[in-house]
Amino acid sequence: MKTTPKIRVGISTCLLGEHVRFDGGHKHDPFLTETLGEFFAWVPVCPEVEIGLGIPRESMRLVGSPESPRLIAQRSGEDHTDAMQSFAASRVEKLAASGIHGYVLKKNSPSCGMLRVRVYGDSGMPARNGRGLFADRLLRQLPLLPVEEEGRLHDPVLRENFIERVFAHDRWTQFVASRPRARDMVEFHARQKLVLMAHSPQHYRQLGSLVAKAGRTPMNELLESYGPAFMQCLAVHATASKHANVLQHLLGYLKTELDAADKAELVRHIEDYRIGLLPLIVPLTLLIHHFRRHPVAWVAEQTYLNPYPAELMLRNHV
Repeated sequence: MKTTPKIRVGISTCLLGEHVRFDGGHKHDPFLTETLGEFFAWVPVCPEVEIGLGIPRESMRLVGSPESPRLIAQRSGEDHTDAMQSFAASRVEKLAASGIHGYVLKKNSPSCGMLRVRVYGDSGMPARNGRGLFADRLLRQLPLLPVEEEGRLHDPVLRENFIERVFAHDRWTQFVASRPRARDMVEFHARQKLVLMAHSPQHYRQLGSLVAKAGRTPMNELLESYGPAFMQCLAVHATASKHANVLQHLLGYLKTELDAADKAELVRHIEDYRIGLLPLIVPLTLLIHHFRRHPVAWVAEQTYLNPYPAELMLRNHV
């Protein structure tokens, strides 16, 4: 049986259970290794170890302004800023060339933290308004790469959004590598319609305007415009209201096929989902059931129905 290759995703090494932290410990996250590990091939990076610091080592912290902090060893005062910045530039470039489709960072780390990292100012008191030096380079150099902190992945909405974006990034990369023609671009966009509508109708319209130029715009220019807007669209969080609109749109394709009772049941489940009484999986599963009985080719091709493996059960919690 043919197996689907795992998607390459960068990760802070300590999250895999490796003893690389400053105190010789780790921050193993079972969800990452046991659940996502079934689908992701992890590419581990520990910036502090990779710039030559030992295990264990002095703890470090960010000092100075949040915009350009220094990475300082807490006890000795040794400054590792230049070494980390030089390493980060080179390592991120290599990661991009290796074909990663996402990254999971360690929260609060002065090297890997993405949000609200402590920065110590002149008063000696920390403010949670910084970003780790390696994480900062990663986000600046690869702005469209799906990136999250492991702590935020415990939030069902953030988790679903991140994983959906990773699979979308992989899907888009494979599409570009296939050397598509104008009609392929039109078909790709058509398959993403409901996904895009669930995230940002505004971006959907913008992307539709780009695709309308297929055949008249050089393909390389079209791809260079579409890819960033595609990923930016998916970075906008899908809401229950937008999902409900998509579900109602799907229901419209069944209006002549279902009897009054089936339609009423679907309408009720969609509304119960919209107001938070049901998870998304309930009305969506019911719609898929009816489309199996009354197939619609356009609907069957929609990525929205299967944006990532069902085994992850992400829509059971949003």
